[in-house]
Parts: sequence; C-alpha cells; structure tokens
Amino acid sequence: MRRPGITIVGSGFAGLCMAIKLKEAGYHDFVILEKSADLGGAWRDNTYPGCACDVPSPLYSFSFELNPGWSRLFSPQPEIWDYMRACVDKYGITPHIRYGTEVSAFEFDDDRAIWRVSTSGGESFQTHAVVSGIGALHVPSIPDIPGRERFTGTAFHSAQWDHSCDLTGKRVAVIGTGASAVQFVPVVAEQAGRLQVFQRTPPWIHPKPDVAIPERMRRALRMPGAARTLRGLVYWLLETRAMGYTIDPRLMKVHQRVAERHLAKQVPDPGLRARLTPDYTIGCKRILLSSDYYPTLTRDNVELVTDRITEIGERSIVDAAGREHEVDVIIYGTGFKVLDALDGRRIVGRNGLTLQDAWSGGMEAYLGVSTSGFPNLFFMLGPNTNLAHTSVVFMIESQVRYVVDCLRLLSRTKARALDVRPEVQRAYNDRLQRRLERLVWTEGGCTSLYLDENGKNRSFWPGFSFEYWARTLRVKPEAYELIGTSPARG
Repeated sequence: MRRPGITIVGSGFAGLCMAIKLKEAGYHDFVILEKSADLGGAWRDNTYPGCACDVPSPLYSFSFELNPGWSRLFSPQPEIWDYMRACVDKYGITPHIRYGTEVSAFEFDDDRAIWRVSTSGGESFQTHAVVSGIGALHVPSIPDIPGRERFTGTAFHSAQWDHSCDLTGKRVAVIGTGASAVQFVPVVAEQAGRLQVFQRTPPWIHPKPDVAIPERMRRALRMPGAARTLRGLVYWLLETRAMGYTIDPRLMKVHQRVAERHLAKQVPDPGLRARLTPDYTIGCKRILLSSDYYPTLTRDNVELVTDRITEIGERSIVDAAGREHEVDVIIYGTGFKVLDALDGRRIVGRNGLTLQDAWSGGMEAYLGVSTSGFPNLFFMLGPNTNLAHTSVVFMIESQVRYVVDCLRLLSRTKARALDVRPEVQRAYNDRLQRRLERLVWTEGGCTSLYLDENGKNRSFWPGFSFEYWARTLRVKPEAYELIGTSPARG
C-alpha cells in the first residue's frame, strides 16, 4: 500500500497547478491520480473540430508560466494541451502522475486522521490530505430522450468526438446549442450534406474578437515585462464585465445590446432572427462567443429546428410538431453534469458522514474549498467558485495558494488535520446565497445547469475575481478545528 503525504485527483489545470505549487513550497511527497492515459482534463477530452478557449489566452494560463507564443488571441485546444504538457515537463511533475488510475472512494479514518483512497482497479492509498481537482467538465450530459437507444446510426457527445465518423455528405443532427455546439456547428456544416440544429433555448452570443497573433508581436511579447503587461490589461478589461453579474442584472443591458446588434447584423431574415432571440436576461445562461455560428444557420444546407424533440427512431428524430427528420448521425452538444461531478464516488468523512448526506440540502463549502466533516479534503473549483466573466485559472491559483497555506498551518501547529467549523461554513454560505438571490443567474428568467433542484446557484462566485483572491489570501486559523493538537490562535 502506498502512503503519499498528499493525493491529488485529476491532472487538469487544477491538479497541475496544485502539484507545481506543492513542489515550490517544499512538499515533494505527493501523487496525482489520473483516470485516463494522458493529462489535460477537459482539454484532453474535448477534441471536437473548432474546439478553442473562449477566454483570451494571455489570461487562460498560469500567472507564473506566461506563454508569449500563442498563435491566436483565443487559443485552439491543441495549443492549450501542449501548454499543459510543457508545464509538466518544465516543473518535473511527470514522476508524480499515475495514469489509468480512477479513484472510486475516499474514506477518512477518524482514529488515525488519514484518508484511505481506493481506485477502481483495486489499489488503495493512505494519505494525509486529498486535493480534488476533478473539475465539472468531464461527465457528459446526454438528455433522456425516448427511443435514444434505438438509433442505429452513429451517435456521440461532443466531448467524446468520434473522429472515425466521416460526416461528408451525411444527414447530421446536432442536439443542443451551447458553448461547444457554437464552435463545432460551423465546421460540421461545411462537411455535412444536410445539417439540422435542434435548439431548446437560444443562447445570447457576442462576436468573438479572435485574431491571429503575428510573429512580430510574439517576438515583442518575449521582451521583459511585455507578456505580463498584456495579461494585466486583459484581466482588468474582463473584470469590468463582472458588474452586471455582481451588482445588478440591469447593468447587463449594455451586453444585451451588443448581442442584439450582432444577431441583427448576421441574420437578416426576421423569422430566423426571432427564433434565435432569447427571452431571458443576458448572463442568466453563459454568454457565448462566435462570429461564424449565426452565418452558418443561414446556409442552404442548414436548418434550425426549435420544436421540442419527442422521440428518436432507428434513423430519425421526431419533433413536437410531428415532423420526422431522417438523420444518419446525431451529435449531442448538450454540455456536462456541472453539479453532479462527484456523483458515483464514495466519499466518507468524519463519523461515517458521506458527502452525499452532507450535501443533501445542496452542495456547499467554505470558500468553495473546505466542507465541514471532511478534514484535509480540499476542492479545486468547488461549489460557487465558477466564473462567468473571466478565467477560472485565476480562481484555481487563488485556491492552490490557500491550500498550501492550510498545509503550512498544519506544519506550524503539528496538527494532523483541519476541519472547517460548521458554524463558519454556515455563515459563509448564508451570506453567499443572500447575495446570489438578487443576481442574474436567479433573477434572469432562465433555467440552467448552474441551479440545483431548489433553484439555488451552487456554481458561480457572486463577486469580482479579485474579491475571491483577497478572501483566500490567508487562512484564518479560527475558522478551523485543528485535530490532534491545541487550537492555533490567529
């Protein structure tokens, strides 16, 4: 049985950042457990045509490892994946990664104050701390449409793209019009003989100001301070977008006017334009970026279908208007199970408390990192730490710094574990939810994957990203119960 001091689950941006900063802080006794055969998380899994970041690359990267060599302002998936590999090589992370190791359970040993980590392959680890970098974009969400299993053509989710399927001349149906779909639909339309896009709810879309970065600019960005200056400019520019999210939904009107002008410019047909116009406040669902999605829907070989799907047959899709659409291929662009990322794993904390029971009234954590009853279990991009306006890599770095500070607190006090006090977690989340109640995700008039069955937002941070940075700058020892020693005084 292996006994690493710290176990990281997942090798996406969160897991890699945690590993790099652990080594920097002098913690070398750790392992990364990765279920797949390669690193990268969402940027490994999402290989659909047109896949790219919708946050400018100077910010969608580590602040300590700036890359002046991005080919475009919004990097394509292969470049981001290459960047992650380069970070692993530079910081010597490869020896710590165990590929093909899927975690099935975490169980806390109350007597010894350690975690037992079990894998689907039958292995077991004992470890002092667990960092969950599993993320929310790895469990595809496929709608339970009657007859779906009867379809005899090719069907796949965008995050499990079937590259062996030749779409040339085929009758293709795309179900869903989210962030992935608006990227791959324009590419599919150029290949398919006929493409039908099935839309349940139209998204608000802004033009994507993507440009190639010429070589002379890349050379300039290699000058001392240049790349960091650009990153700073991008950060504060995106931070201004947060006002409508964090202060008052009425401030989103300027964003809505941009989207309305974009739609009017690209879709001249008033009937089609009406079906593409959302009936909810912009920002209630994710604002998408695309300059080629709307023109694709005006192509002769493309049809937008807005009637609800009632059934899938052996080679067809039937809609609520009674139309039967014959198709050869179905592509699900239906997103991910954002709030169910940890379902299917047995996570047992103090006194036999399961995470499912702890979160039976809704998932929550202190600062999105620590959940009461689960000592030394740290969540990366946990509850209410997602962002709508800027890069989640910024949030990851803030959380990693906070976790390292927690580990240093343990070292200073000689405690075996720390557990956030339930009253501290309760007060934090009560304030958080009161703030979220009046913001656009709740008041905007839409339903989304970000709200739980009680209508509570369990995904987004309700403030500016620099607010979160400030709150996680230092650990407050009084917020935690220190197990195995006298309480530290802060």
